[in-house]
Amino acid sequence: MSGAVEGVVKRLLAWISDLRVAIGLLIVIAVASGLGTLVPQKESAQLYHRVFDAEPWLGLFNGDAILALQLDHVYSSGWFLALLAWLGLALILCSWRRQWPALQAALRWIDYRTPRQLSKLTLAESLDCPDAGAELGQLEQVLRVRGWQLQRQGDRLAARKGVAGRVGPLLVHAGLVVLMVGAAWGSLGGQRLERYLAPGNELELLNSRGDTQVTVTLEDFAIERDPAGRPEQFRSQLKLIAGNGAEASGGPAAAAQAGSTSHEISVNHPLRYRGMTLYQADWALAAIDLQLGNSPILQLPLQSFPQLGDQVWGIVLPTRPDGSNPVLLAVSNEQGPVTAYSAEALELGTLIPGGSAVEIAGIPLRIAAVVPASGILLKRDPGVPLVYAGFAIALAGGALSLVATRQLWAIAEPEHHKLHVGGLCNRNLTAFAQELPALLAALPTEVPS
Repeated sequence: MSGAVEGVVKRLLAWISDLRVAIGLLIVIAVASGLGTLVPQKESAQLYHRVFDAEPWLGLFNGDAILALQLDHVYSSGWFLALLAWLGLALILCSWRRQWPALQAALRWIDYRTPRQLSKLTLAESLDCPDAGAELGQLEQVLRVRGWQLQRQGDRLAARKGVAGRVGPLLVHAGLVVLMVGAAWGSLGGQRLERYLAPGNELELLNSRGDTQVTVTLEDFAIERDPAGRPEQFRSQLKLIAGNGAEASGGPAAAAQAGSTSHEISVNHPLRYRGMTLYQADWALAAIDLQLGNSPILQLPLQSFPQLGDQVWGIVLPTRPDGSNPVLLAVSNEQGPVTAYSAEALELGTLIPGGSAVEIAGIPLRIAAVVPASGILLKRDPGVPLVYAGFAIALAGGALSLVATRQLWAIAEPEHHKLHVGGLCNRNLTAFAQELPALLAALPTEVPS
């Protein structure tokens, strides 16, 4: 019974470590990664219902289907992490069953004792020479100078070069496993936070114990526009203050960095700070400063009105003490203009930020300013060092895999005045076939026709 179980386990391990299965897994993971770029990730459930219920994705998947299949968070979904774990297991088993034995075999010296054994190798040559023993010694010196590893036993010589190339496949597999571990760790333990901040507002980031790790304050936000008014660049001036949580979690090194620092971020120029990255992601309009008649300037928050356009913000303002006869003030950028509409969607007037007052529904209104908000995206990915390390290990392994492992044997027969030479190479055999005659040409021997 135990033998049958052992046979089943061996067949299962062989199937898991099969190259075709690994290639299939890579294709499935690539397709799944593509899904993660096509479907918005980690948004609210309402967004998926609003976007995909009316027009199902690919004509098949509505909001409920996308949420049920975890397509809203592909990279941290259970099935995607299971695929990564399966591929990692396949690579580990392949390394254990094939690459490690191949490396051990390459490190073992093979002792060919007879010329007949050498004649069966891929490359084989027999040379006539007056003193075969002396020629074997000269061949040993030539190989040593050219960096070959040697083992001499009497009239027999074994040499090898490029054994490090056998380590390459193992490093590639190890690098891929480390990379996948880093990706999984980042998906499970990473943080992603996007907030809109108006100048003067701040955001506190807390650690897992609820301590303040860092406070981010937006000191200034500017939108650079082209002559046609289209936004070209967004710049945020940030003030970062380290909290007690950073000192407690980071120890003396974090404590040494405590204090406030100012940094500027812009599109394509993020800030990396204490293991997190702050991106300039978007912009919005936060508030409007207005004056009603001779009143003080009031700052009122704006809200998005997607039914009026993609980037339209506004506020409903009552014009009577009882809240009746409201007007809508709508604006699309911080430069204005601000358009006033009645409850019947009739245009009542246009106001310019910083301009003079305009009478709207019997009330003089003046727009002092429109306050923009900076969309700041914060990401913390603890798996990034492992991902980079995995890439580095895999690239090193790929470079080493290009190194050809060459093996050469020579047997001297002084009584027959012959030197027999044979060689093997795991790749680029043509180059080795050209190198071998060059090695033998350095010896004062005659190659038979």
